[in-house]
Amino acid sequence: MLNYAVIFFIIALVAGTLGFTGIAGSAVNIAKILFLVFLVLFVVSLIFGRRAG
Repeated sequence: MLNYAVIFFIIALVAGTLGFTGIAGSAVNIAKILFLVFLVLFVVSLIFGRRAG
């Protein structure tokens, strides 16, 4: 899932450079959402990983 966030971030950078503001804004929003989901899943896995040990 982090790969998707990185891909959409790269798409946003390229689109922003070329001036496609609508596409860049959408890609940035998707990348932010995917990154936050990844971060939450990471924290949850850390919490439950410590309990199992």
